[in-house]
Amino acid sequence: MALSPPPDQDIVVVGATGDLSARKLLPALYNLSHEGLLPGHGRIVGAAPVDLEQAGFTEFARHAVESFSRNRPTRSAMAVFLRRLQFVRLDPAAKLTDLRTALTRERRLLYLAVPPSAFAPLITDLGAAGLAEGTSLIIEKPFGHDLSSARKLNDTIHSVLPEQCVFRIDHYLGKETVQNLLVFRFGNSIFERVWDRDAISRVEITVAESLGVEQRGEFYEQTGAIRDIVQNHLFQVLAITAMEPPVSFDAEALRNEKIKVLQALQPLDPGHVVRGQYTAGTVDGKRVRGYRHEPGVAPRSETETFAAMRMSIDSWRWSGVPFFLRTGKRMAMRDTRIVITFRDVPLHLFAGTDVDDVDCNRMIIRIQPDEGISVSFVAKVPGAEVRVQPVSMNFAYGASFKTSPPEAYERLRHDALDGDHTLFIREDEVERGWAVVQPVLDHPGAVVQYRAGSWGPDEADALLAPLPWHDPGEGGSP
Repeated sequence: MALSPPPDQDIVVVGATGDLSARKLLPALYNLSHEGLLPGHGRIVGAAPVDLEQAGFTEFARHAVESFSRNRPTRSAMAVFLRRLQFVRLDPAAKLTDLRTALTRERRLLYLAVPPSAFAPLITDLGAAGLAEGTSLIIEKPFGHDLSSARKLNDTIHSVLPEQCVFRIDHYLGKETVQNLLVFRFGNSIFERVWDRDAISRVEITVAESLGVEQRGEFYEQTGAIRDIVQNHLFQVLAITAMEPPVSFDAEALRNEKIKVLQALQPLDPGHVVRGQYTAGTVDGKRVRGYRHEPGVAPRSETETFAAMRMSIDSWRWSGVPFFLRTGKRMAMRDTRIVITFRDVPLHLFAGTDVDDVDCNRMIIRIQPDEGISVSFVAKVPGAEVRVQPVSMNFAYGASFKTSPPEAYERLRHDALDGDHTLFIREDEVERGWAVVQPVLDHPGAVVQYRAGSWGPDEADALLAPLPWHDPGEGGSP
């Protein structure tokens, strides 16, 4: 179904002069404006506690769009977008009452693009300013620091806003390939019929980044890979991969099935978790420094930049199937993928030939950057001898649809403006995710080292032994 403009409302970005706003939020709003998918009436209000005039914010927004928009901006579309902008300098003592004069509608969507430590105070100030009525709230991850703080944050939110007005954003759920996983599974009986423990031997989910912590060392010291990626991104992808068919594709039906997976996900055993930290190495042909030499990082830091784990789902569909999750910074390349390894054939009819040595069938769902799906199988090499090799059937978004998928923030911002919670995280999902990782937060164990530009520490391989992790380019697959 084609998207349509949401109801009239103002859009407020608190933290509008920050990096997230420049790289993601303002370009997403421009593209929605360009495609006619913003509310017909209402301002885009940028708010921040900085001394900036309206002209300065307009120029900031123009530069952000020109630098980071997926579509090259046109003069006319840019002019329409910039006319809607209004900047408000926030005075901390005013407790958001200074927003009132900039608002033009009784309904508004407020985006907190601020550090996590500012979430609770700003939400409290929202209520104190009398702005709760008519407000919907988008809040960025991380949603808390552990289970206790997540519960406290949810309590603070609900003291001001009801759950139906809260949109906890995880941009992975806005990625076209993650959404397509639902269609792929439940729209194709050929795959859904083998999507269980009878046919699948293991599942791997990888979120690898080639970048380091950049200028976010101080933030990362308080977070680490488990809090930053595992508890939210990885668990959300896992839940969609493992969930049962929902009764419909409305928001609550979908989220009900996701929480069932998280409830069946067994709490992490610290003995099945490897925490790593990158040292100096080479990435994309360039020499890079180690984590402990990044700005804002303690010289003897024990914060993990890599985490790998073996997990199990205590359900009828997945009993006995191990799920292996890993994420890391300064890895060999940027790559997010789901690897489904199917069980070996029950009888090797070609014993004594090299067919007996072939790898298992695999399905690889590439979430980024080369979005697509591939299935590997064994084929006979032409010739008189019985020789085989793995080959792939490959679906690529760019080649099939002749277009690149829209940015996740565009889809998610439009859905929030339209009041659609389907691709957002519910409070019970947040709290269950923290409950699963809490044993490792309480007993983290030692951090091991891995070279920047590698696929992580050797200790992570022991989780899957004797089989290795399936990295890009292996087994005849992308």
